[in-house]
Amino acid sequence: MLKAFLHGFVLAIGLIIAIGPQNMFILTQGATHSRFAKAIPAIITSSISDTILILIAVLGVSLLVLNKLWVMVTVTTIGTVFLIYIGWVNWKSSQAHNHIIHTSESTNWPVRRQVVFALSFSLLNPGAIMDTIGVIGTSSLTYSGREKLSFTLATIAVSWIWFALLALTGRIMRKNIAMYDVLNKASAIVMWISAIYMAQRLLTIIMAK
Repeated sequence: MLKAFLHGFVLAIGLIIAIGPQNMFILTQGATHSRFAKAIPAIITSSISDTILILIAVLGVSLLVLNKLWVMVTVTTIGTVFLIYIGWVNWKSSQAHNHIIHTSESTNWPVRRQVVFALSFSLLNPGAIMDTIGVIGTSSLTYSGREKLSFTLATIAVSWIWFALLALTGRIMRKNIAMYDVLNKASAIVMWISAIYMAQRLLTIIMAK
């Protein structure tokens, strides 16, 4: 069981540390709010979403859904538009960081908006979903019974720990105004690059069919 747990833990770390839209969102949430507790809705939502995706991947259900062309096209299209929008929001925030730092937590990022955005980053990213299926789902086939449970729990634990650490890191960066500005611009660029990648992926999917 220990071997399976360590395998899942290390594997999940390798997948989650990449600087992508979801990670940048959690990082900026930690930097945006004056208190760490106010970023918890985003952390919990992202963690629960990852937990669900991992469970689906381990159970093999997602393969049946994502094999349908219309599902992939719909999710990828919505995800691309969403990334372009959030990139614009972050870039705009970087141009008015002094105002955002004092007002964003109460006006721009209420609990409901955090939850919606966190869900969108998790569920509208076919690339990340396919990574979860292809890597975690496939790797889980090596195990059965308690070992499979141990492997699954390890991958889930990484998500919860990682998102909390990201928000804490953002909280530390908040104290440096210049760093906060750079963070928002970097986040916007990551979102736009991801949107371009997803758009290319969409064209590939359509042309392949």
